[in-house]
This record gives sequence, C-alpha cells and structure tokens, in this order.
Amino acid sequence: MKILVTGGAGYIGSVVAEQLLERGDTVIVVDNLSTGKRAHVPRDARFVQCDVGDVERITALLRDNAVDVVMHFAAASLVGESMSDPEHYFQNNVAQTFHLLKAMRAAGCSRLIFSSTAAVYGQPIHIPITEEHPTAPINPYGLSKLMMEQALAWYGQAYGFRYTIFRYFNAAGATTHHGEDRDVETHLIPLLLQTALGRRDTFTLYGDDYDTPDGTCIRDYIHVADIADAHIRAIAHLEKRPAAIYNLGTGKGSSNREVIDMVKEVSGKDLNIQTGSRRAGDPGILVASAQKAREELGWQPQYSDLRQIVESAWRFNMTNDK
Repeated sequence: MKILVTGGAGYIGSVVAEQLLERGDTVIVVDNLSTGKRAHVPRDARFVQCDVGDVERITALLRDNAVDVVMHFAAASLVGESMSDPEHYFQNNVAQTFHLLKAMRAAGCSRLIFSSTAAVYGQPIHIPITEEHPTAPINPYGLSKLMMEQALAWYGQAYGFRYTIFRYFNAAGATTHHGEDRDVETHLIPLLLQTALGRRDTFTLYGDDYDTPDGTCIRDYIHVADIADAHIRAIAHLEKRPAAIYNLGTGKGSSNREVIDMVKEVSGKDLNIQTGSRRAGDPGILVASAQKAREELGWQPQYSDLRQIVESAWRFNMTNDK
C-alpha cells in the first residue's frame, strides 16, 4: 500500500514508518522538522519537508502518488506548554489538521488513522478508562485532539471518511533505531535517562501529594513498537469498520517513583531527585482499558512490561549518547 505519514520525523511516526517499510509498503513522510529530526526518517521512506497545512502541496502528494491511507502524527503534544500557549495548540493541532483534511478531500483520499491522546478524558471517574469514559479535557492539548475527533465523526457522515482514532496513554521505550530524542523533553523516562547519563544534574519530580499509594502520578506506559503494531493492524480494519476509537495502553499503571526505581536499577546509576509542585493539567491516575483493541484488532502488547520499556530506552540512549 501507499501510505503518507505526517510527523514521520518524530518519535511515534518514525517507528510506524519503519514498520510499514518492513512489511513492504510505500511510505511518504511529511514533516516540517519544527520538532522532528531529519535523521529519524527511515532511510527507505520518501521525505517531503512541508507543513501538513500546505493544502496545495499535500493535495498534489496524495493525488500524484495515489496514496491509500494517511497516518496523522504531526502535532504539538506538551501538556504544560499547551497551558501557557493554547493558541499554538489550536492552530497546530486543529487548524492545520483541517487543512490536511481539505487536501485529502481534494485528492480523493478518505482513509485516515489519527493519533489522539488519553488527555481527552481529563480527570478519570473510573479506572481503568474505557473508550466510553466521558471526555472532559483539562488542558488545551487534550481539547485540541478531542475537537478533531469530533470533527472526524462529521467528516465520516458528510464526506464518507473512514477513520481509526488511537488514544495513546504514555508512549515510551525505543526500537533499535528510533527512540525519544527531542530538543525540549518533558517526558518522565527520557528525562530520568538523561539524568543517569549525566546530561542533566537533577531530575524534578512534579508532585508527591497525589491520592495514590506513594503520592506520585500513576501512568500506563505502552511501548512505541506496540503502538506501531496497532496502527498496522488498523489499516485492514478500515475496510471492516468505517469509524473506530481505541485506547492503547496495558491496563496496568506504574507510579513515578516506581519508574525512578526501575531506571536506577537498569542504568546502575544513582539519581539526584528533587521534588517540585504539581504541574498544571496533570491528572493523578491514567490507566487504560485496551480490551476493545485486543478484541477487534487482535492486538496484544508484546514489549510493554516496564522493565522492557526502560531497558530498550536505555539501550537507545547509550547508543545515541551525546
């Protein structure tokens, strides 16, 4: 198949592009490199540097290459930044995505796999969180993704779009060639690994007074390779089901302190940990029910044990130590 991957120079997009190529698909990566890096684009993918909102160029790419499916990963995704600069998130995640959809319509391409987030749920009212859980985002990032989810329902009804939406919980881990490598990092595991490698002096734990067993946030960590596998499975599923939403998680949460202890164990390093106040927009617990994805897609996480996640990320960071 011919697949266009937006944000394919980023973390998750690059791993998905890698797996698509391994199964023999033709892959076109579109990325403006505002946060992604050219070196992360798989070698055998065609790379086009442009904004996903460039309707004319994207329309031409889709039409001239007879693209079958668009996988949309390009987005701003930092919760804290979205609280301080919501305009950027609505412009990037909403307005630009509408331009992408306009290009898809113009080119006659109506199959989309959309990267969303567990942030659409807000503060959970039950754990684990199912896809039927009420959506009530508490930060602009989550709201920007929910707005596009809702828009896609209308695009399906009015224009015949077929789409699958994946709500990620906490993507983590690495493959041999691809891992988290951002100029501005806010995620727990890569920050801890940077501390273990001596790239930063201290790690700040944001909040130890949550209503959890050890007072720190609990998150459901899912290996990036397992996320990619779900996207691959969704391609064929588009033909069976025109509109679907799936959580991607493991159903098991790890607290920040448990992650810290695992990084210490895997790296063999002691870490200088400081405690700060809570970050705005952070729920205390986010743990998924991914039963729907298991039943309908035949998906089963293979690499998402916390130790496997941390070990894979540690190997990637050791190989790419700067």
